Order: sequence, then C-alpha cells, then structure tokens
Amino acid sequence: MDSLLTDTFGRRHDYLRISLTERCNLRCQYCMPEEGVALSPRDHILTFEEIVRLARHFVAAGVTKIRLTGGEPLVRKNVEELVDAIGAIDGLETLAITTNGLLLPKKLDRLVAGGVNLVNISLDSLQTERFRRIARRDGLDIVRRAIDLALEAGVRTKVNCVVMKGVNDDELVDFVSLTQNLPIEVRFIEFMPFAGNMWNDAEFMPFDAMMERIRVTYPGLRRLEDGPNDTSKAFAVPGFAGRVGFITSMTQEFCSTCNRLRITADGNLKVCLFGNAEVSLRDAMRDGATDGELSELIGSAVNRKKAAHAGLYNLVTMDNRPMILIGG
Repeated sequence: MDSLLTDTFGRRHDYLRISLTERCNLRCQYCMPEEGVALSPRDHILTFEEIVRLARHFVAAGVTKIRLTGGEPLVRKNVEELVDAIGAIDGLETLAITTNGLLLPKKLDRLVAGGVNLVNISLDSLQTERFRRIARRDGLDIVRRAIDLALEAGVRTKVNCVVMKGVNDDELVDFVSLTQNLPIEVRFIEFMPFAGNMWNDAEFMPFDAMMERIRVTYPGLRRLEDGPNDTSKAFAVPGFAGRVGFITSMTQEFCSTCNRLRITADGNLKVCLFGNAEVSLRDAMRDGATDGELSELIGSAVNRKKAAHAGLYNLVTMDNRPMILIGG
C-alpha cells in the first residue's frame, strides 16, 4: 500500500502526526491568542477507537513513525491507554510525543512502557520571568525537570525553541550551551505565521541571523549530515554531548522532501502544515466508511498535495487554523 501515501511529486509519506486535543495548559503567544481559541464540541474530537483505527490504517499503508501532538497531548484523559494501543501496532518503529513538559514527570514511566521512544519538549526561555511572559503561565522548573527525567529514562530527547527577535533571541547561546553536557538536540524554530499569533516582521529572526549570533560565541559550530527527510539542519559544537538544529520553514523551506501528514484533533487530514485544504476522516468513519473507502479519501488528498507552501509573505495573508488547532 506504499503507493497510497506517495504523492505526484514522488514524496513518500511515512510520518503521521496525530493531534489528541485542542486543549492546552499553557497559552504560548506564538501558538494561540491570549484569550484562547474556540474549542470544538467534545463529540467532534476523535475517540481513542477512531485514533487507533486510523493509526493502524496508516501504518499498514507504510507509516513507520507516529507523533502524538496537541494542544498539549498529555492533558487528554487516559492518554497512557492510547499510547499502549498505538505502541503495540506491528510495523511502527517510532512513537513520539510533542509536549510542553508540565505533565511529563508524572506520566513518563507509563508512556515509555507503552512504546514512546522519542519526546520533543517545548521550551522557549531559560529565564523564569520570560518563560512566564511567553507561555502566560509558570512552569520552567517543571519543564527543566522533565528534560532531565526523559534523559535518565534513556528516551531520545529534543528541545524545541521558537525564536523571536527582541523576545528570546538573546538566549540562543544559552540554549546551545545546554548541549555541552546534555545529549539533547536543541532545535531553533523560525517564528511561523498562524491565525491569532500576531506574527510580524519585527519579531521574525531568520536562520542566517541566528547562526551569526551563535557563531560569535561558538565559531567552531560545524554542520552535520542530515537524514533524507529531516526538517532540521543539524549542527554541533565539537566535544559537546548534544547538538543543535534549525527549522527554517520560512526562509529555506524543505517541502521537496516532506514526508509528513497530519490529523487534527477533530479528525481532519492535512497534507501540509501551511495549507488550508482538509479532508474529514472522522466524518467518513462515522458514516460507515470501509477501510477501502478511507484509503480512497487519503490517497486523493495526498495526490492533491502541492509542490511547496505559498512562501513567507503569502502565508501571512492566508486563512489557516491557529497552530493549537492544527497540532504542531
């Protein structure tokens, strides 16, 4: 069934991101408006049974990596049971979670036992007051502890930092310094425009500017070899335990090697993070769609995927969901 997930540009999609919830226990300014967002009615959100059905279907079609996102996926009640079910799917190689880390210390052991072998933890500042200002909530100490616990548990750990000029760009070197003793990958993400996140040129810091800032302190930062579908450009300081990466969605897009599909919490398939085209797999399942009919829907959506997103300044004016309603 591999051909089902291969688009007209020859891109084979073996990575599926599933959003479990639109809810979050933070209010990060680059993700959602301060007042929050209008949530879908509860019965519009995919059930665990529907999520597992879709996960099995996509793995049978060739997906080898599933990432659980949100919102904050760990606020979903009984998420550990869902992880158990997805982690048991034959053929799945990587089960990842993207989390803000606040609930991870309480749930980590069960998640790892269920099959989670990669965690991405969002962290945009190492300063207590600034963390509070960006996230509009407290929690820095808990997030730092979550990183340490994930490493102690032997889980591959990445730290995601959205870089905003005049907000947290003066901490770039501090984040790189974390990799001296911690075997983590710190990933710097260009600020991306989504509905309600007040994206603007003044706070946008491109990859080249980040590199210039970092190399003042770490001139030896060297380029590493990337995998064929990596979204992050990998670098490391020689002798450091970890490494750093740069996700350059805005200035140096990587659409030609994209292997990702997304399912929103309310069951819509998005073939591009920045595209507004969606197909409701939830409605199809609830209307009694067979696996064959699901495959037709999925295959048609994948075949409509465009060669690349519309570009930075076009994206600013396009309609799309807020990031929290897409699922990272």
